[in-house]
Amino acid sequence: MSEQSTPRDTEARGPVHDVAVLGGGSFGTAMAKVLGENGHRVHFWMRGEAQAEEIRTTRINSRYMPGIELAGDIQPTTDLADAVSKAEIVFVAIPSKAFRAVIRENCDKFRDDQIVISLTKGIEEHGFKLMSEILQEEIPRCRIGVLSGPNLAGEIVNRDLTATVIAAKDPDVRRAVQDLLGCEYFRVYANVDVYGVELAGALKNIYAIVAGLASALEMGENAKAMLITRGLAEMSRFAVSLGANPMTFMGLAGVGDLIVTCTSSKSRNFRVGFAVGQGQKLDDAVADLGQVAEGIYTLKLVKEKAEAIGIYMPLVRGLYEILYDNASIKAVINSLMMSVQNSDVEFILPRTISQ
Repeated sequence: MSEQSTPRDTEARGPVHDVAVLGGGSFGTAMAKVLGENGHRVHFWMRGEAQAEEIRTTRINSRYMPGIELAGDIQPTTDLADAVSKAEIVFVAIPSKAFRAVIRENCDKFRDDQIVISLTKGIEEHGFKLMSEILQEEIPRCRIGVLSGPNLAGEIVNRDLTATVIAAKDPDVRRAVQDLLGCEYFRVYANVDVYGVELAGALKNIYAIVAGLASALEMGENAKAMLITRGLAEMSRFAVSLGANPMTFMGLAGVGDLIVTCTSSKSRNFRVGFAVGQGQKLDDAVADLGQVAEGIYTLKLVKEKAEAIGIYMPLVRGLYEILYDNASIKAVINSLMMSVQNSDVEFILPRTISQ
């Protein structure tokens, strides 16, 4: 498919809506592009005026999406209040470390019952809060949802076939997002398990780093499949202990997102793991990436939480030892292979040991 798109047929696709996208990174840019091509008016907020001016004049976000032209009525701005005030629906693609600060600073700019959708896959350090929980705390009068799934931004902007999940308790929120984003190459499925969908999106970043390590070590396809499926068992075990629906992990936000991030060099977390597997220091790998790899932050938080609530997560523990305790990759792998062999699929066999 061509990167370019003609404006949609408004008679066939419905009315034009004003929407805001907060965050000028790769995924925010991808969603702004989809919304713009679908014929909506996009108030695209970013911090830097130079970045906003570049997009205004060239229609390209060269730092995050070089060579990709943003078609449609996309209006870059550094005025968050103005963007939010004009929008019927707000999509938030701000990195997890800055997420609460930006929302709290501008909480009075959001309207009662305004729909606000988190696009960020991460966890806040203090209190182990997901982004939807931050939104509920900071702007409780708004209607909250989460978008997550196997969504590599680089493929979305090239109009490659992609599916995602909108999770929200309110059916009107789910329908509104499906109507806004759905098009011939972007499918939007629905779920009510907000916590499960969001936690799956955050957790899979850890296992993408593990998969990158495995790829750098030239492990076989059998080993890679084992790591992905044991990662799925581990993340679902953890999430269900916190109240998520186990069936969520069988869908796009769970196994779908896990597969794409664990098998693609387009994944930032995979690339960090691959670099470390080739002998690079973690800080150097992150610096070379030049973007946020959420899995690095998520790993620390999940390890601490798992230990606090007594959930057995050997891949999380092993990766932590490699990245932060200078453990030998080979020694960690040997340890994993010598651990007790228990149930293949979570929640089928009764657990007789603490794992």
